[in-house]
Parts: sequence; C-alpha cells; structure tokens
Amino acid sequence: MSEAQLHVVYGTGSLGLAVMREAKRRGHRVRGVSRSGKAELPSGVESRRGDANDPASTRELCEGADAVHVCVAPAYTDWQRFPAMQASIVEGAAAAGARLISSENVYVYGRVDGPMTEDTPFNPCSRKGAIRVAMNQALLDAHAAGKLRVALARAPDYYGPAATATTIYGERVFYPALANKPAQVFGKIDALHSMMYVDDFAHGMVTLGERDEGLGRAWHLACPPPLTQRAMLELIFAAAGQAKPKIQALPGFMTKLLGWFIPIMRELAEMQYQWERDYVFDCSQFTAKFGADHVRPHAETIVDTLAWFRDHPQP
Repeated sequence: MSEAQLHVVYGTGSLGLAVMREAKRRGHRVRGVSRSGKAELPSGVESRRGDANDPASTRELCEGADAVHVCVAPAYTDWQRFPAMQASIVEGAAAAGARLISSENVYVYGRVDGPMTEDTPFNPCSRKGAIRVAMNQALLDAHAAGKLRVALARAPDYYGPAATATTIYGERVFYPALANKPAQVFGKIDALHSMMYVDDFAHGMVTLGERDEGLGRAWHLACPPPLTQRAMLELIFAAAGQAKPKIQALPGFMTKLLGWFIPIMRELAEMQYQWERDYVFDCSQFTAKFGADHVRPHAETIVDTLAWFRDHPQP
C-alpha cells in the first residue's frame, strides 16, 4: 500500500462511489463531494457539500488533496455545461497542486476501424464527442503550461453496482434479466464490444491518482477482452438463473424516432454508431505499465452486479 493520501472525489454515482471504495481500501483519506452533502457514501468517507460549477467551492474542498477525481457530469441532455464544470474543478485541483484524474470515454474517436489505442486519432462524429475533444485538449494544455498535473483515465462502456441509468448495461438489462423479460440494447448484438466493470474503472483511476508517472497523457484502463452483446447477455441471463437471454435490440431508425418524443433517446441516438460495428478497446499500454491482476472476468463481475440489482429493486 502506498503512503496515505487525500483523494477528493467529485461525483456520487456508480463510478464515484467505486473510486471512493477503492481509495479507502488502499488506506487513503477520502472526501466525497456532492451538491447536497447528504449522499450515502462508503463507510469512512468524509462527506462534503460543494458545487462543482463554483471555483471558490472547488478551491476550498480540494485544499490539501493529493488527487482529485472527476466522476461527475451534467445531465446527459445538458452536456453543453460540461466544459465550464471541468474548468471549475481544474481551478480547485490546480490550487491544491493535486493530480487531477479525469474519467473519460471513447467518444473522442468517433467511428473506428480496428482496435482503439491511446494513439488513435480524434475524429468525433457526435456533439458529445466534439465536446470531449475540446475538454481533453484543455486539460492537456493546462498540464503542458504547468498549471495542472493531469491524467486522463479512459474506459469503454461500463456496468456494475449502482450503474442504473448512466449506462446501456444498467437498468434496461439487469432488472429484465432478473425478471426473465427482454433486455433492451442498441445496435448489432453480434458485433464485438469492449466493456468494463466499474470497480476496474475505479482501480485504474486511483492508481493514476497515486503515481506521477501516469501524468500528462491519456491511458486506456485495463479491462477484459471484448465479447459480443449476445455473449454478454448470455452470461447475464445465465447468472440470473434464466435458460436463455431475451433480447430486444433497438435499430437506429427506432432510436431516432423515439428521440422526437423522449429527450434522452435523442441524445443516445447520436451515440448508437458505437453499437453497430466492432468496438474494441486496447488497454495494452496501461497493462504493461501498471498491471492488470485486478481485472476479473465478466462471468464473476456480472454475479456481483446482479446481486446489487437484486438488493435494490426497481422503483
């Protein structure tokens, strides 16, 4: 275990909670920040009220931090607010001299042929991808200018405890599997797709938060090999005790049609391209540098995920 540090975590959703658990497991002091200050956090985590959009608040709450983890985002329908939120948290981390670890996705790459690596060119084909490119560049520019020490923790689609509405493989999949009803997914179910368990995402973020050698660049965090959605759903339904999966895959035209009436579907429609071709995430650079012994196979982490969904019935 490394020397105890203070890790400040913005975000109390599935990923933020997992980062708190992992940092606490490693013996660090952990401060979880939420707008209300009343979020239910892991045992031993300091709960603080704060506004991620207010630089004065972030400077106060990041004081003394060794690492600041960005696991928070605006509503999926309100991403135009994201750059200002990031800039505010940057002010807090920079004032503290802390490492800032930004949780990232693969939207920056757009449509790809072949595996995605850290060297894959940015070629966004969505509004959200373009926003992410600008945000990534702002972080790396701040690092190059000496204002900030930053690492970008990039992951594919993730799932796990408390990941309900923030991921395709959340409430639309795990609750139906438990009830032996059709899981609702996007795209082509026989295309390869990399996925990550949320605790593995958290492990990578805390590792980068502890170590200076990860700074100044993006990393593809360690995850299991890709598999098809069909194979993933077979594992999920089998672990839920069902004979075979029931699958309802929404085609692109249907998602766009629903987007006329349902705002969140309109936002998801522009990202559906990721589910219509092989989408393979190469994490060999991170594995070579930091290892991947912590990564468990999907067959195991699906069991843990189903246990959480079983213990937290759908409202």
